[in-house]
Formats: sequence, structure tokens, C-alpha cells
Amino acid sequence: MSDAATAAADTRPGHETGFGTPGYRAFVLSSLLLVYIFNFIDRTIINILTEPIKASFEVEDWQMGLLGGPAFAILYTFLGIPIARFSEKFSRVWIITISIGLWSLMTALCGIAGTFAIMMIFRIGVSIGEAGCTPPANSLIADYYKPSSRSTAVSIYALGVPLGGMFAAVFGGFIAGNLDGAGFAAMLESWGWTWAVNALDWQNIEGWRLAFMLVGIPGIMVALLICLAVKEPPRGYTDPPELQNQPSASFGEALRILAKKPTYWHVVIGATIASFVGYGVAQFTTSFLIRTHGLSIQDASLLFGVIVGLMAAIGVFSSGWLADRMSARHPNALSWLPALGMGVSVPLYALGFLAPTVALALPPLMIAALLHYFYLGPMYAIAGGVVDSRMRATSVAITLFVVNLLGYGLGPLVIGILSTFLKSIFLAGTGLGLTLEACKAEGLGEAALAACTSADARGLQWSIILFCCLYGWAAIHYLLAGRTLQRDMIGYAS
Repeated sequence: MSDAATAAADTRPGHETGFGTPGYRAFVLSSLLLVYIFNFIDRTIINILTEPIKASFEVEDWQMGLLGGPAFAILYTFLGIPIARFSEKFSRVWIITISIGLWSLMTALCGIAGTFAIMMIFRIGVSIGEAGCTPPANSLIADYYKPSSRSTAVSIYALGVPLGGMFAAVFGGFIAGNLDGAGFAAMLESWGWTWAVNALDWQNIEGWRLAFMLVGIPGIMVALLICLAVKEPPRGYTDPPELQNQPSASFGEALRILAKKPTYWHVVIGATIASFVGYGVAQFTTSFLIRTHGLSIQDASLLFGVIVGLMAAIGVFSSGWLADRMSARHPNALSWLPALGMGVSVPLYALGFLAPTVALALPPLMIAALLHYFYLGPMYAIAGGVVDSRMRATSVAITLFVVNLLGYGLGPLVIGILSTFLKSIFLAGTGLGLTLEACKAEGLGEAALAACTSADARGLQWSIILFCCLYGWAAIHYLLAGRTLQRDMIGYAS
């Protein structure tokens, strides 16, 4: 069915129906969710592989924070806005397709990086590709779904964050813990794929390298799915009639309109703080479970990715679903629901990360993950809802620019620096004259080795706890957004 025929299939305005049939809308949303899942698999698998990468390149936590944060976030954020401007005029479907192919290739290449510097270059390549995902995807969702259903739709899309992290943990942890290049080459040989065996020197490929390669390659098939099966809807299809067919807006006009939307800026500030905490903690949670509770990389990644990640997914979906259904009686649900969730998560995270055993840690961590992710769906709903279709992708891109530059760019780096700093303090407190460099030396005595191991674990533990306290600050800004939410949103009551 052509775009025109689909649009004509329902005579009601798009802001009452959304674009296409309900079944096709669900297919498109599912496809975009799959894209976002792969986006976050390729983005966050480095969190699961922090410990083996750190050991392989012989670096400290602050350097892994640099690799996990700024190396990805800088170009990701700065390219997001120009790509969003292209999305306002050109095919959003094609932009997403090209982006998936690029970031998938760069992820696979991370597996063959010979030095830490080359690893960082490939990581930057991943960020360039991923910059073309979310702004055009949110613009597409806004044209497929009417305003009164949009919070649920963007929350479903945002499930890609916890689900992508969960799948990265499952597959990355399993591969790194059970396979290496030699074992995988033997599998290929048994399948008769001798050409693939001869293509690389599999004997020198460690498990963490293989994990990067195997999660990157399937993204190419996802790119083909989007290219062949997702239609480009009429731009602005779900806007109120008086806002449709308007001339395209300049970037300056978009900024002027957003400058008058205090709701938007409070949400951006709150989401930036939440992102700063979330990305920083996620970078090192698997490491925390390994260092503090003595788990293997596979067990740690499964616990973090599956159990905590599943609860986070429930939280992401619930926030948008509840907001849509509560909006008639509680118009500011998009504001106070995430504020409540993040505020309550603070003491729960402290309890979880201070618990002496994994069994005692998991219940509060699971509930906290469910609650703190209440912020994500409303962030997208408000960023796309305070403007019309002429600047929707731009609004989302500006949101991601601030959130990712300050949150993603600084969170992993700052928590890594803090962990290294606290580790040095704990080492000084042992009275053994130990330093960071001394802990890397071979032939340490039993007491010195135990002190280094303990300081490494405690420094990271308290860094994570201090970071989680900042969710309370983020909650305040979401509450403040509620004061002007109804005035600033377009068609929210439709």
C-alpha cells in the first residue's frame, strides 16, 4: 500500500489515528525497538568486558572510563544535531539504515584492535554510526503514533536501553567466559566453513575480542530489515491540522521555541544527571560484582544483565504506559512518576551495593533499577512533544546532545577517576606503603596482594554508592517540569 493510500484509509486526522494500520504500526515500532536493542548491545558490551580489556591492555579504571565515556560520547553528541537536521528533510528510514551498518562494522573491528589507542579509534567509529539512530527514530514514531499514545510508544522504543544491555551481558559474558578464537575456529571447522577459519589468525583472538566480533556482525541484517520493510510516513502526519504543512524550521527557530519551554529544560537537566549516574554505574557494575563478590565474568554479567536488566526494562515500559493511562486524572504523570521512581531508588541502591552477599544485594538493586528507569520514556515523550513535526528530530537531538555529552561523556570517566582516587586513599590507609603502581608489580607478598585487591574493590564500591545519590537531584528537576507541562506540550490532551 502506498503512503497516500494508507493515509486515505482513515478519513480522520492523523492526530486522532496515527499513520498506517494498527498492525503495521506495531511492526514498525517492533523493528525500531530491534534497532535500538542492537544500538545498546554494541554500545554497552564494553561494560561487560571491562575487566578482561583492562587486564589485556594493562590500564586503570580511569582509562576504561575514558574508553567507555568520552571516546564514544564526543562525536556521538556533536554529530547528532546535524544528522537530526538531515532527518527533518530527508528519508529517516535511509539514515537509520546507513547508521546501523556503520556502527555494526565498527563494533566488530573493536575485536581486532591491537592497542588501546586503536581500540579507542574503533570505539569512536561506533559512536559516529550510532549518532544516526535515535533522533530520526523518534521522529518516525511521532508520525506513526497519535499524541495520546505516544508515551507508550516511545517507552517501548526506549526498552532498547535495558534490553540491549541485557543481551550484551548474556552474550558478551557467555562468549568471554566460555569461548576464544581457537574454540570458535573449531566450531567453524565442524560446520565446514574453512574459508572463515582461514580468514583470521583465530589462535590469538581472546574471548573478549570474539565477543565484539560476534555481536557486531548481525547488525547488518537489521539494517536490511529497516531498509526493505519500514515505510517513510508523511512528515507531521499526527500533528494537529493547524500545524501540518508548515514550512521547515531552521535550527535557530527550533532553539528559540525550546528556549520558551521550561518543561523541556528541566527534563533535559534531570535526564542528564540520571544519564551521568546510569552510564557511569553501568560501566562498572559487572566489575563491582567480580571484585566485591568474587563472581566470574559470566555469572556477574548474567546477574547484572538478566535480572537487573529485566527489571529496568519493566520500569522503562511502565513509565510511559502508566503516564498515558493516568494522564486524564493526573495530567502531570509524565513529571511526577519519574521523580518518584528516581527518588526512591537512592536508598535502595545504597542498600544493594553495601549488602554483604549477592543474595541480599539483588532484591534492592532489582527494585531500584525498575524505579530509576521511570525517567527514560517521559524524557523522549516530552522532548518530542513540546514541538511540532518541523523540529521534532532536532528537539530529540538537542536533548541527546546535552544528555550524552555531559552524562555519557563524563559519567564513566568521572566514576573511573573517583574509583582510582579512592583506591589510592584506601591503599594509603593500609600502612604498607602501597601505591597504584606498586600493586601492578609482580611478586607481591600475600598481605600486599590482599590489600591491593581490597582497595580496588572498595574504591569502586563507594564510587558507585556516591554516584547513585545523584538520582535525588535528577528527581527534583522532573518535579519542577510538572509546573509547566500542560502549557508546553503540543496536543498532549488529544
